Order: sequence, then structure tokens, then C-alpha cells
Amino acid sequence: RVSFIFSQVLHLKEALKEKGLELKLFYGNPIDIFIDLSKEGFEEVAASGDYDTYARKRDLEVSHILPFNAINDTYIFQPNEVLKADRTPYLVFTPFYNKAKTLFNQKHLHEYQFVKQDLYSTDYEGILEYTQTRAQLHTLDTTSIGFEKMTLSVTASLDKLDALEKKLDSYKNDRDFPCLDSTSHLSLELRFGTLSIRQVLRFLSKQRNKGIDTEAFFRQLIFRDYYAYLLYHFPYLETENYKYAFKGIENINKYESFTQAKTGVPIIDAGVRELLQTGNMHNRVRMICASFFTKDLLLPWQWGEKFFAQHLLDYDAASNILSWQWSAGTGVDPQPYFRIFNPYLQSKKFDKDGYYIKHFCPELSEVNTEHIHDETALFKNTIPNYPKPMIRHKEAAKKALQYFKMVI
Repeated sequence: RVSFIFSQVLHLKEALKEKGLELKLFYGNPIDIFIDLSKEGFEEVAASGDYDTYARKRDLEVSHILPFNAINDTYIFQPNEVLKADRTPYLVFTPFYNKAKTLFNQKHLHEYQFVKQDLYSTDYEGILEYTQTRAQLHTLDTTSIGFEKMTLSVTASLDKLDALEKKLDSYKNDRDFPCLDSTSHLSLELRFGTLSIRQVLRFLSKQRNKGIDTEAFFRQLIFRDYYAYLLYHFPYLETENYKYAFKGIENINKYESFTQAKTGVPIIDAGVRELLQTGNMHNRVRMICASFFTKDLLLPWQWGEKFFAQHLLDYDAASNILSWQWSAGTGVDPQPYFRIFNPYLQSKKFDKDGYYIKHFCPELSEVNTEHIHDETALFKNTIPNYPKPMIRHKEAAKKALQYFKMVI
């Protein structure tokens, strides 16, 4: 993620130069930097908002140094914009979604115009590091600011929008199939602001004017807003359950089997390998893996959330935390505790021919595809270089239900 951010900042710097603007880069504690900038005569900070605990604390501290103007370009709605009649937050997605649709209007498509003047006149090239006692200039490389650059293969943001135009008609039906390239791949851009949510909305508006059904994709964007909204109104959800006292059972051996893709459950191991190898995991597979982690293995959802946070290129605190709480059945608007994904039925439904599984688990390439989705066959047959399933799903699900019933 740091390599991606660094490369995008340099790209932004070059893009602004083409428009006659300059981007100055600073490195250090944000508070130290803004204290110094305030001494230089700056009068205001303008920034897109973010809702996790760290970001809100940082922005509050900065606002005590300089007036803080939140541009609200990270999410569609402001956190207090979609509320119930009594001005309290929604706790269920569908009513939130219905209210959001009634409030959505042209102002949410707002496009900011480029300014015409330079924003900062100090003449230097590089990255200026601020501490409480000194300022040091670094070159535009990575080693001087403490990390090793990784080579990433990332498609340009606007190219992804162009590609999405061809996917919208089939998005609703195809987005759950990991072997199909049917998702938008925009989560990375939206997370780091390399593509404005307003620009995506303007794109969707143009598609609707062409008669293309954009409802399914728009719903997913609202879902993204909803999770950020919940974290804003209930910040304790970052670490604590909203429902049920059951906190999972700590078991380092089970955790290591999962995180090393050695569960013996093909769809789970394929998903974890995709994550470790690419920094990504298909959304349907994320749900299957999170259900397996919290229900079949009964591990604390916080452990799984942290593991994803360590490896996801598009890591977004709100989306990741609330998705794990949903899967664990402990969140504000959760998957009911008694609904437990069967990983074999899920893989058979969404990866019937095993293309996704066999791509990331090549040792299964010669295995009969039907057996990949059959727990009994996986226990019965010995597959070279691949373990037998670490648990039996039916027994694990029964055990999970017993634990949850104890805390209802």
C-alpha cells in the first residue's frame, strides 16, 4: 500500500505540473507539519474526510492548528446526511439505502475546478521531512523515508472506468463469480482518492442516460458509504462486537493453517493465496473465507480483520471491519448467526468448473473438479502436496451454533 501511495503521489505531482501547479511533499507527523505551515502564514486546510478513529483524531488535532475544511469527496454522503426521522442513524442497510436514494441529487455529482495559481512558492524538489526540531530535505526516492519500494502492476483509474462501462449490464449477475472479470476493480482508487467518488457518480449518470442499468453497482457504492457511516456513529466497532458476547476462541494452530492456505478446503486456500500473492481477494471469496474463519474455525473476527489489513492493497478500515463483523454475525446489520456459509456449496455455485481454485491451487489441477467441491471426496482421497480438510463443515457449523446460542 505504501508503494502504491508513493507512486500515485509522484504521478499526481507530474499531472499537476502539466496544469501549471506544483505539489510540495512533506514527511513526518501531520501535527508537526501543520504547526510549521501555520507559522508560514497558511490560513486553511482543505481535505477529503475519513471516518476511522485515527483519521478523525488527526483531523481534529489539525483543525486546532488551522481551520479545517472537509471537502467531502471520499464518500457520497456526509455522515449525518442520511438519518432516520428522529435524527438517529440507521441500523439496517435496506432502509438506509432507500432513504439515501431519495436524498441523492445533483449536488452529489459536484465537480471541483482546478485553481489557476501556485499554492506554495518555496522552491525545492523532493520531500521535506519535518520534526519538532528541524526540517530535512530528501530526494524523491523511498529508501530515505524508510521503506523499500515494491513494483506494482496497477491499471490506470480512467482505464478501469472505461472497462466498467462494458461490465455494467452483466454486473448484477456476474460479480459473484471469481473466475469472471466482472467487478469494477475500483476499490483501490476509491480508498486512496486516486479516483473521486463524484467522478464515478458522474460516469454512472452518463451510463443511465444511455439506458444502461446501473442500479446494482450504485447499490454497492451506497454499501461502502453505509459501512463508513456505521464506523463514524459507532467507533467502538473497530474492535468490539455490536451483538453477542461470543468473542471467538483463540487457537494459533488453526490461525496459521488459515493464513498459510493449508486448510485443505480448496476455495479457502485459493482465496488466501490470491490475497498473499496479489494483495487482492475477490469479494465473494472474502465472504466465504470470513465465514469459514469465524464460524467453522471459531477464531476471533479481529484476528481475521488484522490479517486482511496486513495484506489487502485496497484496505479500507470501515469496509474491512464491518464486513468481518457481518460475517461473524456480531455487527450492526449482520449475517444472522445461524446462517453459516458451506464453503463447498459456495465454491460449487460460484466456481463450478474450478477455474479460480485451480489457478491459485495448481496442485489441484489434475483433480476431478467435482471432488474439489466435495468434502467427503477430499477426506477420502490423498492429493499429492495438498492436505486433507482440517475440519468437517457440518460438525463445525453445529458447534458454532451451540456457542452462539449460549450468548443470545
